[in-house]
Amino acid sequence: MAYVHRVVDTQLDRLLADLPAVVIDGPKAVGKTATATRRAATVVALDDPEEIALVRADRDRLTRLPAPVLVDEWQLHPPVWDQVRRAVDTDSSPGRFLLTGSATPTEAPTHTGAGRLVRVRMRPMSLAERQLVTPTVSLADLLADSRADIGGDSPVALADYAEEIVASGLPGLRSLPARSRPDALDGYLDAVVQRDFADAGHVVRRPGVLRAWLAAFAAATSTTATYNQILDAATAGQPDKPAKTTTIAYRETLERLWLLDELPAWVGTRNHLASLGQTPKHHLADPALAARLLGVGAGALLDQPRPGAVAIPRDGTLLGALQEGLVTLSVRVYAEAAGARVSHLRTHRGDHEIDLIVTRPDGRMLAIEVKLAPVADDHDTRHLHWLRDQVGDDLLDAVVITTGSAAYRRDDGIAVVPAALLGP
Repeated sequence: MAYVHRVVDTQLDRLLADLPAVVIDGPKAVGKTATATRRAATVVALDDPEEIALVRADRDRLTRLPAPVLVDEWQLHPPVWDQVRRAVDTDSSPGRFLLTGSATPTEAPTHTGAGRLVRVRMRPMSLAERQLVTPTVSLADLLADSRADIGGDSPVALADYAEEIVASGLPGLRSLPARSRPDALDGYLDAVVQRDFADAGHVVRRPGVLRAWLAAFAAATSTTATYNQILDAATAGQPDKPAKTTTIAYRETLERLWLLDELPAWVGTRNHLASLGQTPKHHLADPALAARLLGVGAGALLDQPRPGAVAIPRDGTLLGALQEGLVTLSVRVYAEAAGARVSHLRTHRGDHEIDLIVTRPDGRMLAIEVKLAPVADDHDTRHLHWLRDQVGDDLLDAVVITTGSAAYRRDDGIAVVPAALLGP
């Protein structure tokens, strides 16, 4: 399978030119090893017991290997983290080490690595990386001080986005024939429940309960559903509900496996807003995993406005929630490359909500609403106008992401951009 350029490639090249060690975090099968190997002179694969034995027996071995040295799946032998940190303390020449990890280890390193090892989050493939169409609107340009030019046309329609939701952004799964992807996604999820949880130090005694909780969490995609709402949906009609400590442990383990990618709440700017909610929006790492857990394909997403296999309160359809998840994934990929943070805004009373707030290090921001419609009307932009009134010049730009065919600016200055035309 030919390598597909990833947005993180440019970011890694920049970091390795300046810094001695970079860590790539992300879920299994996201492409970390393929991306890192392209930059490595030496690969130390710690899923090989012989490599672990060599590293354990000779603590200075990594420093003698041709650089850059890739330590793949470092969490399988956590002491290697401190070995790399000490090597960087001795010689901080740029481009010495790359580490990849599919989980946060149960045995934490003795030192955080702050100031020595820089961490990069690698997510499943964004819409731009899937090469559906050449993007014409850059997130980096939208974050600039000057107003970005908006234009371009897209042949990608609503049915295509539904297909992209279920196709997965995990490169190996995405490359499979469409008829085999559901089986591959099931296998991925089975491995998470049956093997990855145990490897992360959490033995699952009731796999069916975990699968039900995962399905409920998937149904909560793009919502701020409470813990009790998710638990109730996972155990509907069951008198024997799991303890809260059990489901909290599920969340913690999934976070350590990089399979939860919850979107934090925006906490304000220099002009702090009152009454902001603090609850994150729920997302799995890949919307395809959520769709598979709920047993829906592209056709079901298009035909069933409100699939009800798992009952979670939400505004709008499941397709809308998963489309928002796909756009959120893509924006987070682009924002990471631009050095920006992504969050969501919701007031306590829920009278104002904005799907995505992309914030520069100086606090100025871009506001994004995600809509299933092909065009944006005044109703779709009302919260963006409200935010502009609240924060003034701190709002760099405002965008409505659609499933339409054309990118343009409305008369009120708000950009309208089809999801496939937005890129890094």
